[in-house]
Amino acid sequence: METHKELTIGLFGFGTVGEGLYRILQQTDSLKAKVKKVCIKHPDKKRNAPAELFTTDRNVLLFDEKINVIVEVIDNADEAFEIIRTAFRNGKAVVSASKKMIAEHLPEILQLQLETGLPFLCEAAACASIPVIRNLEEYYDNDLLHAIKAIVNGSTNFILTKMFEDKLEFNEALLLAQQLGFAESNPALDIEGYDAVNKWVILLNHAYGIVEHPDNVLFTGIQNIQLSDAAVAKEKNYDIKLVAQAQKLQNGKVAAFVLPQFVNHEDHLAFVKNEYNGVVIETGFADKQFFYGKGAGSFPTASAVLSDISALRYDYHYEYKKLYHHKPSELTTDFYVRTYISFDKISKVPKDDFEWIEEWHGGQERNYFIGTIHFEKLVKSDWWMQPGVSLILAPEAIIENIEIRLLKKRSLELAGVI
Repeated sequence: METHKELTIGLFGFGTVGEGLYRILQQTDSLKAKVKKVCIKHPDKKRNAPAELFTTDRNVLLFDEKINVIVEVIDNADEAFEIIRTAFRNGKAVVSASKKMIAEHLPEILQLQLETGLPFLCEAAACASIPVIRNLEEYYDNDLLHAIKAIVNGSTNFILTKMFEDKLEFNEALLLAQQLGFAESNPALDIEGYDAVNKWVILLNHAYGIVEHPDNVLFTGIQNIQLSDAAVAKEKNYDIKLVAQAQKLQNGKVAAFVLPQFVNHEDHLAFVKNEYNGVVIETGFADKQFFYGKGAGSFPTASAVLSDISALRYDYHYEYKKLYHHKPSELTTDFYVRTYISFDKISKVPKDDFEWIEEWHGGQERNYFIGTIHFEKLVKSDWWMQPGVSLILAPEAIIENIEIRLLKKRSLELAGVI
């Protein structure tokens, strides 16, 4: 194969990211990549590009033999999957930014890559401008990757930053995020954690070889966090962040979830403010690496798509080493987590489910305690997602079985029982 493959692109979507990519490609002649056709939904909308570039018929792109790369940056997950499936079957490489589509169709996408031998690159679907997928693929061996934790949703991070730094109520911070274009007009996908868990499913695959549907990864967003929770965090010298995390346990299995968490001020993720994303990777011997960058927006996302397009010139493929060359890791729910629970009525909280409660505070309108619970009990219930209840993980929240026995023994010793 020639060193610099010429790329002729069929682009699906000309919104924020699609137009951003088109502009960038016009300024990077050295790439030898040009957009031949763009498929759009609304032909009457005024666009800053020649009219002959656009079509509403996707087959014009998918069945054009001169187009060898399909780039899709659309919102509809089902449509996006149909596009990439047809593209693969017509011998075209694919670049995608659709995290929901990838997360929900991961097994089929992996199968299509095996059957066709064609590349599928999706750096923009995880953390926009941060090159985390390629690093997980190329740099970190499965056996040495101890843990990965990240802020992967810029909208929720912006809202939490405003609640902390400007003491805004949740709804005020959300409105500001919408006004500045960091949150959708229907912000549920961001604030309730759906966007974050979709990204996390993609990263779990590249980090540990885990192929899992987002429905099977425990998550919530920041919708129940109150200003009073932010006040408690400040008292304890913490920030609150929506943290996606995965950690390899001593039995070799992986604990993974997306939940709000108290973060120490010296933690790398405490430095991630506003609409930025951050990823901390912890390995067996190299300690921690920290990746930081913009997680949303026209040019940051388009730059990640551009990076994938650039890699296709050299026929770059994800090798999925953790999945195909190692024994893939398995998810587990058999561990404990240390949590902060705030509530307006104690009747909403099954306090007997907790192994122990170490701190309890009662107030006029809102109460809270800090306690340790088996993770499986959170998986099998939803009381902690109900209005009026807020669950936030403590820093270093995961406790393995062996540790909990020691902690129980120690607490009994201190109480003079043994």
